[in-house]
Amino acid sequence: MAVALIIAVTFAILAITVWLFGSRNYRRIINKIPGPPTFPVLGNAHQLMGTEKEFFNTVIRFCTDFSEYGMLRFWLASRPLVAIYQANLVEKILGSTKHISKSPEYDFLHPWLRTGLLTSTGAKWRTRRKMLTPAFHFRILNDFVSVFNEQAAVMLKNLEKQMNGDTIDIFPFITMCALDIICESAMGKHVNAQGNAESTYVQAVHKITVLVQQRMRSPWLWPDALFYLIGDGREADKCLSVLHGFTKKVIKEKKDEFAKNRAENPDKSADETVAGGKKRLAFLDMLLCYADDGGDLAFEDIQEEVDTFMFEGHDTTAAAMSWAIHCIGADQNVQKKLQEEMDEIFGTSDRQASMEDLKRMKYLECVIKEALRLFPSVPIIGRVLAEDDQIGNYHIPAKTTVMVIPKMLHMDAQYFPDPEKFDPDRFTTENSARRHPYCYVPFSAGLRNCIGQKFALLEEKTVLSSILRKYNILSTQTREELSPIGELILRPENGIHIRLTTR
Repeated sequence: MAVALIIAVTFAILAITVWLFGSRNYRRIINKIPGPPTFPVLGNAHQLMGTEKEFFNTVIRFCTDFSEYGMLRFWLASRPLVAIYQANLVEKILGSTKHISKSPEYDFLHPWLRTGLLTSTGAKWRTRRKMLTPAFHFRILNDFVSVFNEQAAVMLKNLEKQMNGDTIDIFPFITMCALDIICESAMGKHVNAQGNAESTYVQAVHKITVLVQQRMRSPWLWPDALFYLIGDGREADKCLSVLHGFTKKVIKEKKDEFAKNRAENPDKSADETVAGGKKRLAFLDMLLCYADDGGDLAFEDIQEEVDTFMFEGHDTTAAAMSWAIHCIGADQNVQKKLQEEMDEIFGTSDRQASMEDLKRMKYLECVIKEALRLFPSVPIIGRVLAEDDQIGNYHIPAKTTVMVIPKMLHMDAQYFPDPEKFDPDRFTTENSARRHPYCYVPFSAGLRNCIGQKFALLEEKTVLSSILRKYNILSTQTREELSPIGELILRPENGIHIRLTTR
């Protein structure tokens, strides 16, 4: 305890020194941007302490207070953060070919994801993006539809067990379904999250995201020494041991199987070899094929991309589906139109959804997009400026962190009249065509837009349509009672409570 206290005091002294003797000109430039009053040394950190819910609510309150500017600045100790949430300003960042590096806060994901596609930058990011893009080709995505259907069917069976007329929290059902989908899609591995939510892997996935978020918003935990002495560094290491141990084991098994099949069938292509008679290839299978074909991809490179896909493709889609279910259950007219669409496509059949069926779900797609407008899965998108730039009326120095706040951006009445209203018709082809391309960014935008957004939309359509075909949904919470929490994703503090009745 004494050592921790000494280090904490040392950190405080260093923070004061940086604040007192750091670049006064830099502070002067940043402070020209509108923002809340600051406290010496702490900046605005004292206002951003507390729970994740309090942190996110404070950021939203700051944005609301300075909404006329479409941007503001605040300070976490000696580090300034510039938040932007106006379409033309967002375009300056997300549409840039220079400002493509993620903000320093993403560094806290490195122990888990290292420098995979999400966290890498420069030449490595460009090479990986080019390499991985074919993995999300429409033809390959078609093979994953069966995975979506199989796991959605498991979820429906679990929901049937809850059909006693009581209110249920749908969020954990959706989350476990999404985790099963991504494990099978990314690694070709069944983890049975829907049957065993208490597994160490499932728990580690959730725990590590909470710990990373806590560290991101706590300046006193940024130094590794303090994170281990007064934070949850050791707990994070335990999670990482589970996560990395699992993916290492799966990759090794796949590599060994691939090498054996390759030796036994030297005349077959890499695709045929790694498939081993399977109908579809997992994301990991594709990486092994790439490495075998001469791609510069070591074991660690494969692992960081698999871990990245696991992280990016799990919580985000689970959150999107859960928020959409609340919105559907809260608007019976929208639900009626959705069920009419399902009946038109499927009739009375209970067959699985095909890719052609999913293409026809035009209104469901509008519903998903509108739910993402109100509840964007990723609450903050962070970039660091590669060079000085002019954003709006203000000069922003290089190396400054700029955060896009989708929740506030999506509430701009200029593009979304009556923005608090849930209205899927905003996203018809005709209505969408008239809007600024950067006024709606649930999957980010520009060069670093989400590579898996088509995968996510197909998954969400499959799972949501499976529920709509079988059940009527009634939301039992008001929107205010949901209490969104801005962690690494936007989670409902109190779950998503609904009542299901058989159609």
